Amino acid sequence: MKKIGIGYEDYKEFIDNDMYYIDKTMLINDVVEKGGKVTLFTRPRRFGKTLALSMLRTFFEFEYDRDGNPIEKKKYFEGKKIMDAPEKILSMMGKYPVIKLSLKSAKQPNFQNAFMKLREEIISEFERHAYLEKSEILSEEKKETFKSFYKNAFAWADRRYESKEEEKEDFSKEVGRYSTALKTLSECLKMHHNENVIILLDEYDVPLENAYYEGFYKEMVGFIRSLFESALKTNDALERAVITGCLRISKESIFTGLNHLKINSILDVTFSEGFGFTETETEHMLIDYGLESNIPEVKEWYDGYLFGNKEIYNPWSVINYVDSIVNDARKFPRPFWANTSSNQIIKDMIWHANDEMKQELDILINGGTIEKQIHEDITYDDIHESEDNLWNFLFFTGYMKKVSERRDDQNEEITYLTMRIPNIEIRSIYRNQISTWFEKQVKSEDRSVLHKAVLDGDTETIETYVSNLLAKSISTFDSEESFYHGFFLSLLYGVPNYMPQSNREEGDGRPDIVLYPNRPKDPAIIFEIKTRKKYNEMEDGLREAYDQIRDKQYEEGVLEDGYMGAVSYGICFCKKSCIVGAYGDYN
Repeated sequence: MKKIGIGYEDYKEFIDNDMYYIDKTMLINDVVEKGGKVTLFTRPRRFGKTLALSMLRTFFEFEYDRDGNPIEKKKYFEGKKIMDAPEKILSMMGKYPVIKLSLKSAKQPNFQNAFMKLREEIISEFERHAYLEKSEILSEEKKETFKSFYKNAFAWADRRYESKEEEKEDFSKEVGRYSTALKTLSECLKMHHNENVIILLDEYDVPLENAYYEGFYKEMVGFIRSLFESALKTNDALERAVITGCLRISKESIFTGLNHLKINSILDVTFSEGFGFTETETEHMLIDYGLESNIPEVKEWYDGYLFGNKEIYNPWSVINYVDSIVNDARKFPRPFWANTSSNQIIKDMIWHANDEMKQELDILINGGTIEKQIHEDITYDDIHESEDNLWNFLFFTGYMKKVSERRDDQNEEITYLTMRIPNIEIRSIYRNQISTWFEKQVKSEDRSVLHKAVLDGDTETIETYVSNLLAKSISTFDSEESFYHGFFLSLLYGVPNYMPQSNREEGDGRPDIVLYPNRPKDPAIIFEIKTRKKYNEMEDGLREAYDQIRDKQYEEGVLEDGYMGAVSYGICFCKKSCIVGAYGDYN
């Protein structure tokens, strides 16, 4: 079996090391035939965008080896689908100079550091084309301009200034100088190769997302806008460009004036198979690794996306799943996508949700759908200005799936999408964030009222306190006794002179929770928990709890342990409500 390339993003490495590769090479043909002068692909994180750009670069770029000889490109595409493309496409192989820039490492806490990181990336691209220094075609003046962007470039960062104003002014000049760097590099490459340049920009919106959360959004928008305008708008050396990101950011005017820009999002039918794995591709991979019996499980966990009209699986999760199962057949599926950066927006959403959003999250967690107006022109700066912006962000970043769409009867320019959570993996991300939020809420509550009620036998106050706290939660966990068990156990920590224990053997069974006293005169306090799906069944659940306390002889077991007395409670939960009864009253 071939090695699975987890973490590999260089197309050449897949081919050179004969790793498992799902053939996406027809994207090359589609970019030429269906793309624009500048094509922007918006797809969720880790759906293969970086690998796709690496493949495009490998195909189009005219490259030299270490000895200065042109590199033959056909070896990287032998047996691939692109080799069946028309001669017009194949003649473009190895023809163009290419500039490839990744913006996804710009995640620093202030603008200066983030700019310096982007500047490093730009400098690296100049260094990659250092052969231009020896070009016999470029003028000496042009070569000096070229060299100025990377020779001794880091000396600027080591300068010492007499005042903050002087340092600020010098920094501003440096920002302005590098905002035109890609255009300068393009001009030099065109002169040398006598061919226009292909520009590939990866994860262009990562610096914007980071800047939004770190508080220097406007400064970063200004730099990215200038960089893009010079490279993509006023650049006569440009053959074509491909840009990737999660969102279409247009209100900030990053793409102002780019009349030749073609935007392709997950709503568009074209390029629908270019990113992510189709159902057929996923099934073939599972069969190739002897996991055909796992197809239904993979579908439940990692399917559920709809790009255009094509069903798509999360590629990052699929390859991690296959790798884990191949190495250990006992492994269970898990949310491999859980640590993606855009999870932050789910956390923000849950922690600041109003009552309406809590209700909608309840519906979604339990498998339902919601309908929202959709619009692609989202700005990070406006995410929290409206509820619609949040849902749009979640949709375009892969945390919601389109079920259906409709046009507004009064305004055909307005589109509404019916959406749901795509799969088990994404639902688990929501649930984990909700659980974390709820634990924080529980810990912040004053539990002394509850603790006093437990010690006083005040079942009405226990019931009211617990139900009020559940009412603040976001997600309902119908019939999940483990959730209610953990929730109620966490509330009992700190009861004066008592220590809670869970599922400890007493009598002929294991009561859910027992508060064991630290003082000999105090009774042990037993709790038996039940759940029901319907409110009118809660009294029956309470009786079941009483019967279990009696039949399993929990109180007798506690007394045999040497405690002076025992008090027992039955509790039944249903959604966000509970009823509490004293076992002694039942008897």
